[in-house]
Amino acid sequence: QVQLVESGGGLVQPGGSLRLSCAASGSTFGYYSIGWFRQAPGEERAGVSCIRSKDDRSVYADSVKGRFTISRDNAKNTVYLQMNDLKPEDTAVYYCAAGWGTIPCGGRYASDLGRDDDYDYWGQGTQVTVSS
Repeated sequence: QVQLVESGGGLVQPGGSLRLSCAASGSTFGYYSIGWFRQAPGEERAGVSCIRSKDDRSVYADSVKGRFTISRDNAKNTVYLQMNDLKPEDTAVYYCAAGWGTIPCGGRYASDLGRDDDYDYWGQGTQVTVSS
């Protein structure tokens, strides 16, 4: 069983930055790929970025490439999402999720952010609002 807790969300002006954290319980954290997803009001949840187990390979949605950076610290059981140059369209609830192995992240093709059912555990989400 893995429990995930997101933090770091908040209100930021356009062009600003936030760093989200996803802290996980459990001793097998390093075996999980971790994904970040977001859901804006009235929209479906969509993948933002993921980082793969074993080799830390990362994948990004086109909408965030060059602005967001995902990283993980296995010693702290934490994955980070550094978000720079934030835009109003980044406003959403951000969720992190954990999926066993490498399939959830880049497993089917290079830009694969995984499907919802690739991920076994989900956090409760953190709100990010980008507004002036």
